[in-house]
Amino acid sequence: MSEVHAQTVAYVRDSMVEQREPPLSQSGAYKWIHENLLSSWVNVLLTIVSLWVIWVALSHVIPWAALGIWSADSLAQCREIRDEIYGAGASVACWAVISERWNQLLFGFYPPELYWRPVLAFVVFLAAIAPVLFASLPRKMLWGSVVAPFALFWLIWGGSIWMPVAVALGFVLGWAVLRFAGPAIGALGGVVLAIVVPVLYWLFLAGPLAGGLAAALPIGLEPVGSNDIGGFMLATIIGVSGIILSLPLGIVLALGRQSDLFIINKCSVIFIEVIRGVPLIVWLFTASLLLNYFLPPGTNFDLMLRVIIMVTLFSSAYIAEVVRGGLAALPKGQYEAADALGLDYWKSMRLIILPQALKISIPGIVNTFIGLFKDTTLVVFIGLLDPIGLSNAIRASTEWNGIYWELFVFIGLCFFVFCFSMGRYSLFLEKKLRREHR
Repeated sequence: MSEVHAQTVAYVRDSMVEQREPPLSQSGAYKWIHENLLSSWVNVLLTIVSLWVIWVALSHVIPWAALGIWSADSLAQCREIRDEIYGAGASVACWAVISERWNQLLFGFYPPELYWRPVLAFVVFLAAIAPVLFASLPRKMLWGSVVAPFALFWLIWGGSIWMPVAVALGFVLGWAVLRFAGPAIGALGGVVLAIVVPVLYWLFLAGPLAGGLAAALPIGLEPVGSNDIGGFMLATIIGVSGIILSLPLGIVLALGRQSDLFIINKCSVIFIEVIRGVPLIVWLFTASLLLNYFLPPGTNFDLMLRVIIMVTLFSSAYIAEVVRGGLAALPKGQYEAADALGLDYWKSMRLIILPQALKISIPGIVNTFIGLFKDTTLVVFIGLLDPIGLSNAIRASTEWNGIYWELFVFIGLCFFVFCFSMGRYSLFLEKKLRREHR
Protein backbone atom coordinates (compact mmCIF):
# COMPACT_ATOMS: atom_id res chain seq x y z
CA MET A 1 0.00 0.00 0.00
CA SER A 2 1.36 3.39 -0.87
CA GLU A 3 2.12 5.92 1.86
CA VAL A 4 -0.48 8.38 0.52
CA HIS A 5 -3.24 5.75 0.57
CA ALA A 6 -2.19 4.53 4.01
CA GLN A 7 -2.67 8.04 5.37
CA THR A 8 -6.24 8.25 4.06
CA VAL A 9 -7.43 5.00 5.71
CA ALA A 10 -8.20 5.05 9.43
CA TYR A 11 -7.79 1.32 9.99
CA VAL A 12 -6.32 -1.45 7.84
CA ARG A 13 -6.74 -5.13 8.83
CA ASP A 14 -3.43 -6.95 8.70
CA SER A 15 -4.76 -10.50 9.24
CA MET A 16 -7.43 -12.63 7.52
CA VAL A 17 -10.71 -13.24 9.34
CA GLU A 18 -11.74 -16.88 9.63
CA GLN A 19 -14.61 -17.85 7.37
CA ARG A 20 -17.97 -18.29 9.10
CA GLU A 21 -21.35 -19.61 8.15
CA PRO A 22 -23.84 -16.90 7.10
CA PRO A 23 -26.35 -15.84 9.77
CA LEU A 24 -29.41 -18.04 10.17
CA SER A 25 -31.68 -15.24 9.00
CA GLN A 26 -29.77 -14.90 5.73
CA SER A 27 -29.73 -18.49 4.45
CA GLY A 28 -31.59 -21.77 4.40
CA ALA A 29 -35.20 -22.56 5.20
CA TYR A 30 -35.55 -19.75 7.74
CA LYS A 31 -34.75 -17.13 5.12
CA TRP A 32 -37.08 -18.73 2.57
CA ILE A 33 -39.97 -18.94 5.05
CA HIS A 34 -39.41 -15.37 6.23
CA GLU A 35 -39.26 -13.93 2.71
CA ASN A 36 -42.04 -15.98 1.13
CA LEU A 37 -44.51 -16.69 3.92
CA LEU A 38 -43.98 -14.16 6.71
CA SER A 39 -42.69 -11.04 5.00
CA SER A 40 -45.70 -8.86 5.99
CA TRP A 41 -48.92 -9.10 8.01
CA VAL A 42 -50.92 -9.72 4.81
CA ASN A 43 -48.55 -12.52 3.87
CA VAL A 44 -48.82 -13.98 7.40
CA LEU A 45 -52.62 -13.92 7.19
CA LEU A 46 -52.63 -15.55 3.76
CA THR A 47 -50.19 -18.21 4.99
CA ILE A 48 -52.41 -19.07 7.97
CA VAL A 49 -55.54 -19.28 5.80
CA SER A 50 -53.73 -21.39 3.18
CA LEU A 51 -52.39 -23.81 5.79
CA TRP A 52 -55.88 -24.16 7.27
CA VAL A 53 -57.39 -24.91 3.83
CA ILE A 54 -54.62 -27.43 3.07
CA TRP A 55 -55.13 -29.09 6.47
CA VAL A 56 -58.91 -29.36 5.99
CA ALA A 57 -58.45 -30.88 2.51
CA LEU A 58 -55.70 -33.32 3.44
CA SER A 59 -57.36 -34.41 6.70
CA HIS A 60 -60.25 -35.70 4.60
CA VAL A 61 -58.44 -36.93 1.47
CA ILE A 62 -55.48 -38.78 3.01
CA PRO A 63 -57.50 -41.07 5.36
CA TRP A 64 -60.04 -41.65 2.55
CA ALA A 65 -57.29 -42.72 0.13
CA ALA A 66 -54.90 -44.48 2.52
CA LEU A 67 -57.56 -46.62 4.21
CA GLY A 68 -59.10 -47.64 0.90
CA ILE A 69 -60.14 -51.21 0.11
CA TRP A 70 -58.23 -52.92 -2.70
CA SER A 71 -59.80 -56.36 -2.89
CA ALA A 72 -63.50 -56.77 -3.74
CA ASP A 73 -65.58 -57.97 -6.66
CA SER A 74 -68.24 -55.28 -6.52
CA LEU A 75 -69.17 -52.03 -4.81
CA ALA A 76 -71.61 -53.87 -2.52
CA GLN A 77 -68.86 -56.22 -1.36
CA CYS A 78 -66.54 -53.27 -0.92
CA ARG A 79 -69.09 -51.60 1.37
CA GLU A 80 -69.52 -54.79 3.39
CA ILE A 81 -65.77 -54.96 3.96
CA ARG A 82 -65.76 -51.29 4.91
CA ASP A 83 -68.57 -51.75 7.45
CA GLU A 84 -66.80 -54.75 8.93
CA ILE A 85 -63.42 -53.02 9.33
CA TYR A 86 -64.18 -49.33 9.91
CA GLY A 87 -67.87 -49.32 10.79
CA ALA A 88 -70.96 -48.35 8.83
CA GLY A 89 -70.79 -45.04 7.03
CA ALA A 90 -67.01 -44.67 7.20
CA SER A 91 -65.54 -42.59 4.39
CA VAL A 92 -62.93 -44.76 2.64
CA ALA A 93 -62.12 -45.29 -1.01
CA CYS A 94 -63.01 -48.45 -2.88
CA TRP A 95 -59.86 -48.91 -4.96
CA ALA A 96 -60.95 -52.44 -5.75
CA VAL A 97 -62.55 -51.12 -8.93
CA ILE A 98 -59.08 -50.14 -10.16
CA SER A 99 -57.48 -53.50 -9.39
CA GLU A 100 -60.49 -55.42 -10.75
CA ARG A 101 -60.73 -53.42 -14.02
CA TRP A 102 -57.01 -52.63 -14.35
CA ASN A 103 -56.51 -54.42 -17.66
CA GLN A 104 -59.65 -52.88 -19.11
CA LEU A 105 -58.57 -49.37 -18.15
CA LEU A 106 -55.18 -49.93 -19.78
CA PHE A 107 -56.05 -51.96 -22.88
CA GLY A 108 -59.80 -51.59 -23.39
CA PHE A 109 -61.22 -54.73 -25.00
CA TYR A 110 -57.91 -55.89 -26.46
CA PRO A 111 -57.72 -59.74 -26.35
CA PRO A 112 -56.11 -60.70 -23.01
CA GLU A 113 -53.92 -63.38 -24.58
CA LEU A 114 -52.37 -60.68 -26.79
CA TYR A 115 -51.51 -58.17 -24.04
CA TRP A 116 -47.83 -58.87 -24.68
CA ARG A 117 -48.07 -57.03 -28.01
CA PRO A 118 -49.03 -53.57 -26.68
CA VAL A 119 -46.61 -54.04 -23.77
CA LEU A 120 -43.80 -54.85 -26.22
CA ALA A 121 -44.92 -51.92 -28.40
CA PHE A 122 -44.65 -49.60 -25.40
CA VAL A 123 -41.10 -50.82 -24.72
CA VAL A 124 -40.18 -50.33 -28.38
CA PHE A 125 -41.67 -46.84 -28.27
CA LEU A 126 -39.60 -45.88 -25.22
CA ALA A 127 -36.44 -47.21 -26.90
CA ALA A 128 -37.28 -45.29 -30.08
CA ILE A 129 -38.09 -41.97 -28.43
CA ALA A 130 -35.03 -42.01 -26.13
CA PRO A 131 -32.41 -40.93 -28.75
CA VAL A 132 -34.80 -38.21 -29.94
CA LEU A 133 -35.24 -36.74 -26.47
CA PHE A 134 -31.69 -37.17 -25.19
CA ALA A 135 -28.81 -36.15 -27.45
CA SER A 136 -26.26 -37.94 -25.27
CA LEU A 137 -27.37 -41.33 -26.63
CA PRO A 138 -25.66 -42.75 -29.76
CA ARG A 139 -26.98 -41.18 -32.95
CA LYS A 140 -27.13 -44.57 -34.67
CA MET A 141 -30.12 -45.36 -32.45
CA LEU A 142 -32.11 -42.88 -34.58
CA TRP A 143 -32.38 -45.58 -37.25
CA GLY A 144 -34.45 -47.52 -34.76
CA SER A 145 -36.60 -44.43 -34.24
CA VAL A 146 -37.26 -44.30 -37.98
CA VAL A 147 -38.32 -47.95 -38.17
CA ALA A 148 -40.27 -47.93 -34.89
CA PRO A 149 -43.59 -46.42 -36.15
CA PHE A 150 -44.09 -49.24 -38.63
CA ALA A 151 -43.13 -51.89 -36.07
CA LEU A 152 -45.52 -50.35 -33.53
CA PHE A 153 -48.38 -50.38 -36.04
CA TRP A 154 -47.74 -54.02 -36.82
CA LEU A 155 -47.50 -55.05 -33.17
CA ILE A 156 -50.71 -53.32 -32.10
CA TRP A 157 -52.98 -53.94 -35.07
CA GLY A 158 -51.35 -57.16 -36.30
CA GLY A 159 -52.07 -58.51 -39.78
CA SER A 160 -49.52 -59.06 -42.52
CA ILE A 161 -46.08 -57.59 -42.02
CA TRP A 162 -45.94 -56.60 -45.66
CA MET A 163 -48.47 -53.76 -45.34
CA PRO A 164 -46.26 -51.63 -43.03
CA VAL A 165 -43.29 -52.58 -45.20
CA ALA A 166 -45.12 -51.39 -48.32
CA VAL A 167 -46.08 -48.13 -46.58
CA ALA A 168 -42.49 -47.58 -45.45
CA LEU A 169 -41.34 -48.09 -49.03
CA GLY A 170 -43.34 -44.98 -49.98
CA PHE A 171 -41.17 -42.84 -47.69
CA VAL A 172 -38.07 -44.39 -49.25
CA LEU A 173 -39.40 -43.40 -52.68
CA GLY A 174 -39.98 -39.83 -51.50
CA TRP A 175 -36.44 -39.64 -50.12
CA ALA A 176 -35.00 -41.07 -53.38
CA VAL A 177 -36.90 -38.52 -55.46
CA LEU A 178 -35.74 -35.64 -53.27
CA ARG A 179 -32.17 -36.95 -53.21
CA PHE A 180 -31.63 -37.68 -56.89
CA ALA A 181 -34.29 -35.72 -58.82
CA GLY A 182 -34.17 -32.60 -56.64
CA PRO A 183 -30.79 -31.31 -57.89
CA ALA A 184 -31.96 -31.70 -61.50
CA ILE A 185 -35.38 -29.99 -61.26
CA GLY A 186 -34.73 -27.52 -58.44
CA ALA A 187 -35.43 -27.53 -54.71
CA LEU A 188 -39.12 -26.57 -54.91
CA GLY A 189 -39.85 -29.00 -57.74
CA GLY A 190 -38.02 -31.74 -55.87
CA VAL A 191 -40.10 -31.18 -52.75
CA VAL A 192 -43.37 -31.22 -54.70
CA LEU A 193 -42.34 -34.37 -56.58
CA ALA A 194 -41.20 -36.01 -53.32
CA ILE A 195 -44.74 -35.52 -52.00
CA VAL A 196 -46.68 -36.47 -55.15
CA VAL A 197 -44.80 -39.69 -55.98
CA PRO A 198 -45.30 -41.38 -52.56
CA VAL A 199 -48.97 -40.36 -52.48
CA LEU A 200 -49.58 -41.92 -55.89
CA TYR A 201 -47.63 -45.00 -54.82
CA TRP A 202 -49.72 -45.41 -51.65
CA LEU A 203 -52.98 -44.93 -53.56
CA PHE A 204 -52.34 -47.33 -56.45
CA LEU A 205 -49.36 -49.60 -55.77
CA ALA A 206 -48.88 -50.13 -52.03
CA GLY A 207 -52.01 -52.28 -51.57
CA PRO A 208 -51.40 -54.65 -54.52
CA LEU A 209 -47.71 -54.90 -53.62
CA ALA A 210 -48.48 -55.82 -50.00
CA GLY A 211 -51.12 -58.31 -51.14
CA GLY A 212 -48.74 -59.98 -53.57
CA LEU A 213 -45.96 -60.25 -51.00
CA ALA A 214 -48.41 -61.63 -48.39
CA ALA A 215 -49.59 -64.28 -50.85
CA ALA A 216 -46.01 -65.28 -51.69
CA LEU A 217 -44.60 -65.13 -48.16
CA PRO A 218 -47.33 -64.99 -45.47
CA ILE A 219 -45.82 -63.51 -42.30
CA GLY A 220 -48.09 -61.82 -39.82
CA LEU A 221 -49.78 -61.59 -36.46
CA GLU A 222 -53.37 -62.11 -35.47
CA PRO A 223 -55.23 -58.94 -36.54
CA VAL A 224 -56.96 -56.82 -33.88
CA GLY A 225 -59.59 -54.26 -34.83
CA SER A 226 -59.57 -50.65 -33.69
CA ASN A 227 -62.87 -51.24 -31.88
CA ASP A 228 -61.03 -53.49 -29.43
CA ILE A 229 -58.50 -50.80 -28.53
CA GLY A 230 -59.43 -48.55 -25.63
CA GLY A 231 -58.39 -47.12 -22.31
CA PHE A 232 -55.04 -45.46 -21.89
CA MET A 233 -53.67 -47.37 -24.87
CA LEU A 234 -56.17 -45.54 -27.09
CA ALA A 235 -55.38 -42.15 -25.53
CA THR A 236 -51.64 -42.78 -25.83
CA ILE A 237 -51.86 -43.87 -29.47
CA ILE A 238 -53.92 -40.85 -30.50
CA GLY A 239 -51.93 -38.40 -28.39
CA VAL A 240 -48.46 -39.61 -29.34
CA SER A 241 -49.36 -39.95 -33.04
CA GLY A 242 -50.82 -36.45 -33.06
CA ILE A 243 -47.76 -35.01 -31.29
CA ILE A 244 -45.21 -36.69 -33.56
CA LEU A 245 -47.05 -35.95 -36.81
CA SER A 246 -48.21 -32.42 -36.04
CA LEU A 247 -44.74 -31.00 -35.28
CA PRO A 248 -43.24 -31.35 -38.80
CA LEU A 249 -46.55 -30.39 -40.41
CA GLY A 250 -46.80 -27.32 -38.18
CA ILE A 251 -43.24 -26.26 -39.08
CA VAL A 252 -44.04 -26.60 -42.80
CA LEU A 253 -47.22 -24.53 -42.34
CA ALA A 254 -45.29 -21.85 -40.43
CA LEU A 255 -42.74 -21.62 -43.22
CA GLY A 256 -45.56 -21.56 -45.76
CA ARG A 257 -47.26 -18.69 -43.95
CA GLN A 258 -44.05 -16.67 -44.09
CA SER A 259 -43.34 -17.61 -47.71
CA ASP A 260 -43.20 -14.95 -50.42
CA LEU A 261 -44.92 -17.33 -52.87
CA PHE A 262 -48.54 -16.17 -53.13
CA ILE A 263 -50.25 -19.55 -53.54
CA ILE A 264 -48.29 -21.28 -50.77
CA ASN A 265 -48.78 -18.34 -48.42
CA LYS A 266 -52.55 -18.09 -48.95
CA CYS A 267 -53.09 -21.86 -48.77
CA SER A 268 -51.21 -21.99 -45.45
CA VAL A 269 -53.13 -19.02 -44.05
CA ILE A 270 -56.52 -20.47 -45.08
CA PHE A 271 -55.68 -23.88 -43.63
CA ILE A 272 -54.50 -22.46 -40.31
CA GLU A 273 -57.39 -20.05 -39.88
CA VAL A 274 -60.07 -22.57 -40.86
CA ILE A 275 -58.71 -25.31 -38.60
CA ARG A 276 -58.21 -22.95 -35.65
CA GLY A 277 -61.60 -21.35 -36.13
CA VAL A 278 -63.54 -24.53 -35.37
CA PRO A 279 -63.51 -26.49 -32.07
CA LEU A 280 -61.80 -29.86 -32.02
CA ILE A 281 -65.03 -31.65 -31.15
CA VAL A 282 -66.52 -30.47 -34.46
CA TRP A 283 -63.58 -31.92 -36.39
CA LEU A 284 -63.97 -35.18 -34.49
CA PHE A 285 -67.64 -35.37 -35.47
CA THR A 286 -66.56 -34.57 -39.02
CA ALA A 287 -64.12 -37.47 -38.91
CA SER A 288 -66.74 -39.76 -37.40
CA LEU A 289 -69.83 -38.89 -39.44
CA LEU A 290 -69.33 -36.51 -42.33
CA LEU A 291 -66.10 -37.86 -43.82
CA ASN A 292 -67.82 -41.01 -45.02
CA TYR A 293 -70.02 -38.92 -47.33
CA PHE A 294 -66.93 -37.75 -49.24
CA LEU A 295 -65.39 -41.22 -49.58
CA PRO A 296 -66.22 -43.68 -52.39
CA PRO A 297 -69.05 -46.13 -51.56
CA GLY A 298 -67.84 -49.24 -49.80
CA THR A 299 -64.71 -47.55 -48.45
CA ASN A 300 -63.85 -48.75 -44.94
CA PHE A 301 -61.74 -45.99 -43.47
CA ASP A 302 -60.71 -46.87 -39.94
CA LEU A 303 -62.27 -44.52 -37.35
CA MET A 304 -59.15 -44.31 -35.21
CA LEU A 305 -57.07 -43.39 -38.27
CA ARG A 306 -59.59 -40.66 -39.12
CA VAL A 307 -59.38 -39.32 -35.57
CA ILE A 308 -55.57 -39.32 -35.67
CA ILE A 309 -55.66 -37.37 -38.95
CA MET A 310 -58.07 -34.77 -37.58
CA VAL A 311 -56.17 -34.40 -34.29
CA THR A 312 -52.92 -34.01 -36.23
CA LEU A 313 -54.37 -31.32 -38.51
CA PHE A 314 -55.88 -29.48 -35.54
CA SER A 315 -52.67 -29.52 -33.53
CA SER A 316 -50.50 -28.60 -36.53
CA ALA A 317 -52.43 -25.35 -37.00
CA TYR A 318 -51.59 -24.30 -33.44
CA ILE A 319 -47.99 -25.49 -33.74
CA ALA A 320 -47.67 -23.41 -36.92
CA GLU A 321 -48.63 -20.25 -35.07
CA VAL A 322 -46.26 -21.04 -32.20
CA VAL A 323 -43.35 -21.62 -34.61
CA ARG A 324 -44.30 -18.49 -36.56
CA GLY A 325 -43.93 -16.54 -33.34
CA GLY A 326 -40.44 -18.00 -32.93
CA LEU A 327 -39.54 -17.07 -36.50
CA ALA A 328 -40.82 -13.53 -36.00
CA ALA A 329 -38.82 -13.18 -32.77
CA LEU A 330 -35.51 -13.75 -34.56
CA PRO A 331 -33.65 -10.56 -35.42
CA LYS A 332 -33.42 -9.71 -39.10
CA GLY A 333 -29.64 -10.03 -38.89
CA GLN A 334 -29.95 -13.82 -38.65
CA TYR A 335 -31.66 -13.96 -42.04
CA GLU A 336 -29.10 -11.56 -43.48
CA ALA A 337 -26.26 -13.66 -42.04
CA ALA A 338 -27.66 -16.76 -43.72
CA ASP A 339 -27.83 -14.89 -47.03
CA ALA A 340 -24.31 -13.60 -46.56
CA LEU A 341 -23.03 -17.16 -46.20
CA GLY A 342 -24.47 -17.99 -49.61
CA LEU A 343 -26.89 -20.60 -48.29
CA ASP A 344 -30.04 -21.41 -50.21
CA TYR A 345 -33.49 -21.19 -48.57
CA TRP A 346 -33.68 -24.74 -47.25
CA LYS A 347 -30.12 -24.79 -45.88
CA SER A 348 -30.53 -21.42 -44.19
CA MET A 349 -33.76 -22.62 -42.57
CA ARG A 350 -32.34 -25.97 -41.54
CA LEU A 351 -28.98 -24.78 -40.25
CA ILE A 352 -29.58 -21.26 -38.92
CA ILE A 353 -33.18 -20.06 -38.67
CA LEU A 354 -35.24 -23.04 -37.51
CA PRO A 355 -32.92 -24.20 -34.69
CA GLN A 356 -33.14 -20.77 -33.09
CA ALA A 357 -36.86 -20.36 -33.76
CA LEU A 358 -37.67 -23.79 -32.30
CA LYS A 359 -35.59 -23.05 -29.21
CA ILE A 360 -37.65 -19.92 -28.64
CA SER A 361 -40.89 -21.82 -29.31
CA ILE A 362 -40.27 -24.76 -26.94
CA PRO A 363 -42.66 -23.59 -24.16
CA GLY A 364 -45.47 -22.92 -26.63
CA ILE A 365 -44.92 -26.21 -28.48
CA VAL A 366 -44.95 -28.27 -25.28
CA ASN A 367 -48.00 -26.37 -24.07
CA THR A 368 -49.80 -27.32 -27.30
CA PHE A 369 -48.74 -30.94 -26.92
CA ILE A 370 -50.04 -31.10 -23.35
CA GLY A 371 -53.35 -29.63 -24.47
CA LEU A 372 -53.53 -32.11 -27.33
CA PHE A 373 -52.92 -35.06 -25.02
CA LYS A 374 -55.67 -33.95 -22.66
CA ASP A 375 -58.04 -33.32 -25.57
CA THR A 376 -57.86 -36.99 -26.51
CA THR A 377 -60.61 -37.51 -23.94
CA LEU A 378 -63.01 -35.82 -26.40
CA VAL A 379 -63.07 -38.99 -28.50
CA VAL A 380 -65.60 -40.37 -26.00
CA PHE A 381 -68.24 -38.26 -27.80
CA ILE A 382 -67.76 -40.18 -31.07
CA GLY A 383 -67.98 -43.60 -29.48
CA LEU A 384 -64.33 -44.44 -28.82
CA LEU A 385 -63.68 -45.87 -25.37
CA ASP A 386 -60.89 -43.78 -23.97
CA PRO A 387 -60.36 -43.87 -20.16
CA ILE A 388 -63.36 -41.58 -19.60
CA GLY A 389 -65.52 -43.72 -21.88
CA LEU A 390 -64.42 -46.87 -20.12
CA SER A 391 -65.17 -45.33 -16.73
CA ASN A 392 -68.72 -44.66 -17.92
CA ALA A 393 -69.00 -48.27 -19.10
CA ILE A 394 -67.66 -49.57 -15.79
CA ARG A 395 -70.04 -47.41 -13.76
CA ALA A 396 -72.92 -48.66 -15.89
CA SER A 397 -72.26 -52.27 -14.87
CA THR A 398 -74.26 -53.77 -12.00
CA GLU A 399 -71.11 -54.55 -10.01
CA TRP A 400 -69.78 -50.99 -9.92
CA ASN A 401 -72.85 -48.85 -10.36
CA GLY A 402 -72.54 -45.84 -8.05
CA ILE A 403 -68.77 -45.48 -7.91
CA TYR A 404 -67.32 -42.16 -9.09
CA TRP A 405 -64.37 -40.61 -7.31
CA GLU A 406 -62.00 -43.57 -7.40
CA LEU A 407 -62.13 -43.91 -11.19
CA PHE A 408 -61.82 -40.22 -11.91
CA VAL A 409 -59.00 -39.75 -9.37
CA PHE A 410 -57.07 -42.63 -10.94
CA ILE A 411 -57.59 -41.31 -14.50
CA GLY A 412 -56.65 -37.80 -13.43
CA LEU A 413 -53.45 -39.01 -11.78
CA CYS A 414 -52.42 -40.94 -14.90
CA PHE A 415 -52.99 -37.89 -17.12
CA PHE A 416 -51.09 -35.76 -14.59
CA VAL A 417 -48.08 -38.09 -14.81
CA PHE A 418 -48.00 -37.84 -18.62
CA CYS A 419 -48.48 -34.06 -18.75
CA PHE A 420 -46.13 -33.32 -15.84
CA SER A 421 -43.42 -35.44 -17.51
CA MET A 422 -43.76 -33.43 -20.71
CA GLY A 423 -43.53 -30.19 -18.76
CA ARG A 424 -40.42 -31.36 -16.90
CA TYR A 425 -38.75 -32.42 -20.14
CA SER A 426 -39.54 -29.00 -21.61
CA LEU A 427 -37.73 -27.32 -18.69
CA PHE A 428 -34.80 -29.73 -19.07
CA LEU A 429 -34.54 -28.92 -22.77
CA GLU A 430 -34.74 -25.18 -22.15
CA LYS A 431 -31.95 -25.32 -19.56
CA LYS A 432 -29.81 -27.49 -21.81
CA LEU A 433 -30.15 -25.19 -24.80
CA ARG A 434 -29.60 -22.11 -22.65
CA ARG A 435 -26.40 -23.64 -21.29
CA GLU A 436 -25.14 -24.61 -24.74
CA HIS A 437 -25.91 -21.10 -25.98
CA ARG A 438 -23.36 -19.71 -23.52
